[in-house]
Amino acid sequence: MSLFKRHPQPDEVHMDNDEQDHAIDPDLRLRTVRTAASTIAESIRSEQRAQKRRNTRTKRSLFFRREKRPKTAESAVSNATSAGPHIPGHRRNIYVNTPLSPSELDHRGEPLARYARNKVRTSRYTLLTFLPKNLFEQFHRIANIYFLALVIFQLFPVFGAASASTAALPLLFILTVTAIKDGVEDYRRAQLDEEVNTSAVTKLGQWRNVNIPSDPRPWYQRLLRMNPPGKVSRGVQKLREKEAGQGMQVILNKDSSGDRISLSTADLNESMPSLPPLAGLASRQLEDIQSIDSHTYPPGLPRASEAGGWGRQNPSLARYQQSVTSRSSIGVVDWKRRTTGTAQWERTLWKKLEVGDIVLLRENEQVPADIVVLSTSDPNGLCYVETKNLDGETNLKVRKALRAASSLGSEEEIEKASFVLDSEPPHQNLYLYNAVLRYNDSTTGEPRREGVTINELLLRGCTVRNTTWIIGLVAFTGPDTKIYLNGGLTPSKQSKISKETNFNVVVNFIFLVIICSLSAIISGVLDGLQDTSTKIYEQGVDPTNSTILNALVTFVSCLIAFQNIVPVSLFISIEIVKTIQAFFIAQDVDMYYKPFDAACVPKNWGISDDLGQIEYIFSDKTGTLTQNVMEFQKCSISGVVYGEGVTEAQRGAAKRQGRDDVDPEELSHKLATLKDDMVNKLVRLFKNRYAQVDKLTLISPKLAQDIADRSSQQASHIIAFFRALAVCHTVLADKPDPSTKPYYLEYKAESPDEAALVAAARDVGFPFVGKSKDTLDIEVLGQSEQYTLLQTLEFNSTRKRMSVIVRAPDGSIILYCKGADTVIYERLSPDTDPVLKEKTSKDMDMFANGGLRTLCVAYRVLAEDEFLSWVRTYEAASSATENRDEEIEKAASEIEQSLLILGATALEDKLQVGVPEAIETLHRAGIKLWILTGDKLQTAIEIGFSCNLLKQDMEIMILSADSPEETRAQIEAGLNKISSVLGPPSWDPKKRGFVPGAQAAFAVVIDGETLRHALSPDIKPLFLNLGTQCETVVCCRVSPAQKALTVKLVKEGRKAMTLSIGDGANDVAMIQEANVGCGLLGHEGSQAAMSADYAFGQFRFLTKLLLVHGRWSYQRIADMHSNFFYKNVIWTLAMFWFLPFCYFDATYLYDYSFILLYNLVFTALPVIVLGAFDQDINAKAALAFPELYVRGIRGLEYTRLKFWSFMLDGLYQSAVVFFIPYLAWSLGLAVSWNGKGIDSLADLGTTVAVGAIFAANTYVGMNTHYWTFITWIVVIGSSLVMILWVVIYSYFPPSNFFTSTGAFVDEVEILFGNLVFWCSVVFSVLVALAPHFIYKFVRSTYAPLDKDIVREAWVGGDLKDRLGISHRKMSKNKHSDLEATPMFRDPHVRSASELTLHQTYQPTPLAPPPTKPEADETSQDRDTFIVPSEQNLLDSQPETSLRLSYYSPTDIPSSSPTASSPQPRFPTAEISEKPLTSSPTHLSPTSPHSPGQILPPSSSSNYSRPSYLSHTTQESFEMQDLSYPPTRTHGSVPASAHPPPSGTGSLAGDGRYRPEEIVAPDASSDDSRLWYGGRAL
Repeated sequence: MSLFKRHPQPDEVHMDNDEQDHAIDPDLRLRTVRTAASTIAESIRSEQRAQKRRNTRTKRSLFFRREKRPKTAESAVSNATSAGPHIPGHRRNIYVNTPLSPSELDHRGEPLARYARNKVRTSRYTLLTFLPKNLFEQFHRIANIYFLALVIFQLFPVFGAASASTAALPLLFILTVTAIKDGVEDYRRAQLDEEVNTSAVTKLGQWRNVNIPSDPRPWYQRLLRMNPPGKVSRGVQKLREKEAGQGMQVILNKDSSGDRISLSTADLNESMPSLPPLAGLASRQLEDIQSIDSHTYPPGLPRASEAGGWGRQNPSLARYQQSVTSRSSIGVVDWKRRTTGTAQWERTLWKKLEVGDIVLLRENEQVPADIVVLSTSDPNGLCYVETKNLDGETNLKVRKALRAASSLGSEEEIEKASFVLDSEPPHQNLYLYNAVLRYNDSTTGEPRREGVTINELLLRGCTVRNTTWIIGLVAFTGPDTKIYLNGGLTPSKQSKISKETNFNVVVNFIFLVIICSLSAIISGVLDGLQDTSTKIYEQGVDPTNSTILNALVTFVSCLIAFQNIVPVSLFISIEIVKTIQAFFIAQDVDMYYKPFDAACVPKNWGISDDLGQIEYIFSDKTGTLTQNVMEFQKCSISGVVYGEGVTEAQRGAAKRQGRDDVDPEELSHKLATLKDDMVNKLVRLFKNRYAQVDKLTLISPKLAQDIADRSSQQASHIIAFFRALAVCHTVLADKPDPSTKPYYLEYKAESPDEAALVAAARDVGFPFVGKSKDTLDIEVLGQSEQYTLLQTLEFNSTRKRMSVIVRAPDGSIILYCKGADTVIYERLSPDTDPVLKEKTSKDMDMFANGGLRTLCVAYRVLAEDEFLSWVRTYEAASSATENRDEEIEKAASEIEQSLLILGATALEDKLQVGVPEAIETLHRAGIKLWILTGDKLQTAIEIGFSCNLLKQDMEIMILSADSPEETRAQIEAGLNKISSVLGPPSWDPKKRGFVPGAQAAFAVVIDGETLRHALSPDIKPLFLNLGTQCETVVCCRVSPAQKALTVKLVKEGRKAMTLSIGDGANDVAMIQEANVGCGLLGHEGSQAAMSADYAFGQFRFLTKLLLVHGRWSYQRIADMHSNFFYKNVIWTLAMFWFLPFCYFDATYLYDYSFILLYNLVFTALPVIVLGAFDQDINAKAALAFPELYVRGIRGLEYTRLKFWSFMLDGLYQSAVVFFIPYLAWSLGLAVSWNGKGIDSLADLGTTVAVGAIFAANTYVGMNTHYWTFITWIVVIGSSLVMILWVVIYSYFPPSNFFTSTGAFVDEVEILFGNLVFWCSVVFSVLVALAPHFIYKFVRSTYAPLDKDIVREAWVGGDLKDRLGISHRKMSKNKHSDLEATPMFRDPHVRSASELTLHQTYQPTPLAPPPTKPEADETSQDRDTFIVPSEQNLLDSQPETSLRLSYYSPTDIPSSSPTASSPQPRFPTAEISEKPLTSSPTHLSPTSPHSPGQILPPSSSSNYSRPSYLSHTTQESFEMQDLSYPPTRTHGSVPASAHPPPSGTGSLAGDGRYRPEEIVAPDASSDDSRLWYGGRAL
């Protein structure tokens, strides 16, 4: 069966053999697809095959285990709740008003089980553990242990240390600075933790929770007599005092009509008549509950008083109203049970909650723990929660109350309830929960039980929406909640260079031990000689009489003298540099997001250099790449396409094919004009009170025109289509402010897709007004209609469709169905018009390839007897105790047949601003991006195409299996496929980072079940090989734990640098697992941002963070490390060369003041400035050439070869700066100008020291790429400070802090007036630096790196002109329009996606139609836009358009759609051949050779509207060949004025791109000077 046939025939489907894997061809290679439509179709088929295999296995297992089936409903519940994978840990029994069993009590009668508190802590330290734990972590560094040992050695005078106390200062300084930095970072986490832990919640007080001990305090609190039981803590007291004046009287009530009512009242007698009648047992008593505070979790929600939460009035204290006693016992409530009647709701803190507490949640409150829903304000026991803090999704999730406890509504009822919750242990799976509610029937005394699943559990961090109140039982608290089990402990991360530094420290230490051992051995040998002058002239010098002990003393003395080979100052300087880098990142205005008033926040300062080495990015989808906002862009109704929008995928496809899009501002203006035209037409036709014009996204004047033509069949088709959208859904309609805005509707839905569909129908003229228990109210073109809801068949991932059965106002029964096209097409009636069927299928393919999410809409009219017969079948399936889901699905499939197609919808999941451009830039940088999402397969594929992550030229492999064997087979087939095209893989680290377009591109799409098998120990190496050979991997339906395991697999399996980015709590695990974790800030804060290393507002900021700051940080730290080791080697080994002349006794060559000040003053600042401020290329050039980032991926800036080359260079230079002065002293006359000798140790040592310092600072200056004012001052000033110190120190008294010998007295007079000194210094510096200078010159001239070329073009070439950047000197500026490069001058403001979004949600001003431009002599060189109207409607039929302003009821077609006779294929969508100038509806390109003449329509667009897009060639947005300057700038000729490339046809209608019609420009033409290597935007 061909994979490219979108809708297989039924006979082909039944021919599939279940035992055969249809994803693998006979050559054992995985089949691939390319287009978005074929990818989605193949994913649906793969899921259907997997589901068929599972059903087959289930039937076989039931056949062989028939005798083991449960016989009762209770046993079925037990089996269902106990099914699933084994979860480690002990099940917990939570008792409510029931005594614990004796086996669960200790000898004192206290519960044996101890549960965690609800207090959580993400910080690493406490006040008591900070010092020991931080010191323990710091001394994990080998260097710190080495420095500590040296400090201990210097405490003993025998080793000749000058000042032991002074030697300890550097180590104390670095330990203190690091501790302060870690403390500040952790204190911020602790503040957020405290803010969460002290949030307010309402729980049932004055009531005994038997699950906790009578004295739950830890031992130290009991010892110190702190917080005795029953005492109100200071925090709770402060909360209650704060809310004392905000108390409210609240009635918990369930409204039988389904309408939400206000529960707050100032006076009982005044408010009770205004409430609807109390509904049975649900209305209990009046509670006195104080209002909540303004705190939310995380912070950022509106105040409760603003969000319709707790009331705004200030009534007097409530009077207690006794509940009615004549009530029957229902479920867990036993009214015969005696109680104290003292229980009441009270305010407390989140951290005070315990397992077994009863809590009351109100609308817009955060859920403080994992809570089982007992009762809600909804009469059906439903409640709605928003999981944005968990997974970033803003759509509502439906949860339901337990049937046995759904009658609870007051404190009294809770006191009279008695039950036990048998719960599974806490675990990480966010989508699985199994428990059993056990209770006794109060009438018969029989034991009862009810299954509890994830549908009855509210997770910590969710927000209650559209539900007035919820009563729940706390099941898991604090560290046991699913949100924190998925987060894990906050890790301590260390950068890659820091780990490499540890290795270099070890190597240097070994080298240090070698030279010290060599010195000790030679010293011991020489000391053992008897007949030497030392026995006469140096008596009493040896510390002991033992030669071996003297050698050991010499060894330790050499360790102290040469300790700077392993420099302690390096770590101090790195801490300073990384602090400065973090400050620069936080202050970058390009990463400031104004809507959230948030800049980039570095939370881990120590890993900034890792940002420059990222090879893999793992990203969440919802809320990270997308806004979770759906827009209804296009639709196909009866074969006619409506909608003029242009999607991100279409723009990206045009750019990838070398053709620029229409200017975003121009496109936005044209869409606004079309929108005004459409709205004006609709306003003249009927009155839509509920329309929200600013949110209208389906822009199509043609739609309004067809609705106006009431005589055509297309008008009835349109009305039937939108009527189906207004009826077929599960959306809730809400009026936030009914008094002032009675016609303002907000739709809340489980899926943003449904909300977008219903909102589009509302804005076009078919608003869904509201829903009661059994009826749906809508309006159709201004006329009200009411439908009776008979049945709802809900959507799920297996069905891929949802249906409603309603009774229309005319009495007929209609089934409306919407779902995936493959699923709907399988259920179409055989007599469906084949032409319409084929046309709609092609339209949906076109929508899908344009990055849109498609749904097919169909209907069926049911006979009365057929419906009644089916209802009995469905009810029997719903009450089945075995295989209930399969039976319900079978019943639904029975009625969802013989459908008639109405049309198709196309939704765009709006991406965040700049996401496609950011992904394209990251790909050009050689970074691979993986999407790890919990969404379904098709949704992830659509987003992948929308954001240009998946491309039409990729070979896309879909992995879907339900067993390890099938998973292995498909992965091996995928590897075979890749190797057959690309050959064997190469894992050479020097070849890391891919080049887009250099070879065939592959992508993998895998679902969560298959990924679970792929991550097993025996298969994950294969999956790792497959995934890392692909440009893109999309993982769907993955759990948070799977996200972390996937990141760990790549990080450890490939030793690659990874970055994870997300915005929800389900992303915390992978954020903490990656080398670098990034969290996106949101409107309500983000758990991900709290746990991340870097937090910022938008995904697009990642490009600046990585390509600029990350690359700079990596380059700076790498250069700083190498230069630091170099400057210590040249300084230290110069002393080593002196050892042969001093009997190898570790005599200091330099004065001790130089040894102390060398790393502190004389050479410290140049390397710090190099590490903090150096830029090898400008930020704008780095963004223009992202390919330069690949050096960081391959780790080429900090290699061991580079490290040893600097070490050897230091070794050579140390010999030069020592032996040149030594030879000058030895061969010359050692006499100063004043006759004094210059043969003292201080004279020679000072000369060597001055030369070494000059050489070290100059060497660092030579390696600096970016000389600023600070660089000049520091590099030159550090050497001048050294000279100044020699002058000052010469006049110190003979005995001072540094020495007591007086050897340095008058040194400035002796040396500075001697020509030998200056010649020795200058000559030694020149000889030392000459090889390095020659090497840099030869390399940059004859073997330059890419960055060298870019820097040269920036500094001396015309790169600034090409990027549109002005020079500092005005004389160098060429008069070019800086608007040619808006992303550099004003980053991101001209993003096409941002302008489209802005246009969508802002009111559109009414603008007069522009007049037709007159053709002139310049029209030959540009596209001339003619402005035709739609079908000459307004010109040819003005009376018809303006005669009726509103529909009458007789003008609206019947509410029951009927199958119409076949009609002409596209009767109303032909392109007008006559140019008009009256209405600015569409803009059509004209031929450049015949101005004013409209091009004839292409054969593929005979059913479309005229296009308003033109082919333009914007030369300024492409990087031209550097040898050919552009002949004209963007400012000289407008973007729309260039002629289209040769061979380029006109665009198809309705704003859709036709990529297959694009022909590349001729290579020999003047417009083909595009540089197809690295290109600048």
